[in-house]
Amino acid sequence: MAKALLERPSVASDAVTAAAPLAPAALEPYRRELTGYCYRMLGSGAEAEDAVQETLVRAWQHAGGFEGRSSVRSWLYRIATNVCIDMLRHVQRRARPMELGPASPPLESSLGSTLPEATWITPIADDRVSPERSDPAEVAEYRESIRLAFVTALQHLPARQRATLILCEVLRWQVAEVAELLDTSVAAVNSALQRARATLGALPADAHPGTLDEADAALLERYVAAFERYDLDGLVTLLHDDAIQSMPPFAMWVQGAQDIAAFMVLPGPSACRGSRLLPITANGCPGFGQYKPDPAGGFAPWALQVLEISGGRIAAMSFFLAVDDTRLFREFGLPLHLDP
Repeated sequence: MAKALLERPSVASDAVTAAAPLAPAALEPYRRELTGYCYRMLGSGAEAEDAVQETLVRAWQHAGGFEGRSSVRSWLYRIATNVCIDMLRHVQRRARPMELGPASPPLESSLGSTLPEATWITPIADDRVSPERSDPAEVAEYRESIRLAFVTALQHLPARQRATLILCEVLRWQVAEVAELLDTSVAAVNSALQRARATLGALPADAHPGTLDEADAALLERYVAAFERYDLDGLVTLLHDDAIQSMPPFAMWVQGAQDIAAFMVLPGPSACRGSRLLPITANGCPGFGQYKPDPAGGFAPWALQVLEISGGRIAAMSFFLAVDDTRLFREFGLPLHLDP
């Protein structure tokens, strides 16, 4: 489970904001942290943006009724929680391919058909949700609390348990504050926390990425060079022996450095030969926008890659394929075409 990440502004800052007129400009500074909260609740960057926008619209519409008995921040989180719970009432749990079945052999025939976007946990750009702080401990805690595996694990919790655990253990709210926000008792919050921890504790363990350092930056440089040359022998040396590659919207996933390399030279995947990579950061991890050669010239969006690094090698590669949909590239501010 992720350790707590302190994202709260100071009490003094909250009080000043609460005393100010509730114009849209007074609410906008909360957008970033609300997006992080809603993303952890919903597991989708696009849905998190929609939830935050709905939260701010509701807040603007009811600003006249805000009496200042709680901070503006608490009031906004109450609205955001209700919005997310409403959105979660009639949807399936989002997942990653590794939860849907065992690893597949490195055969193109294993790909199967694509599944709807609502099936998957999707990535989010760090610059939309990361705290604007430079303390190494806080950065490490942020990375742990936003990584794909942790957000996936959260989806196993009922909505109110999910909100309780995020507020108490990620955002470090006091139990009494969470009880007030959820209109429940302190005992009920403690009970929900206990059940949530038990559920997460029963899930399969997942290796945690370490703090990136200069050696990891050099590793990423070698990865880009090997991938763009399609030097698969070189790529294998950068992967853990049991590394994982997944490719939403396909349920197929491959485990093992050699199997990953074998899959990448099949007729379909080998079309990625000659790709270009542009760096991004997503879910506290390094990544790349991958562009493969466009028959019409230049390079077209193909996949958003999120890499997890552990012990000086790559442990997991999540390739979110842009199958007839470049929305993720737009969300990350990436160009929709590269010139030759």
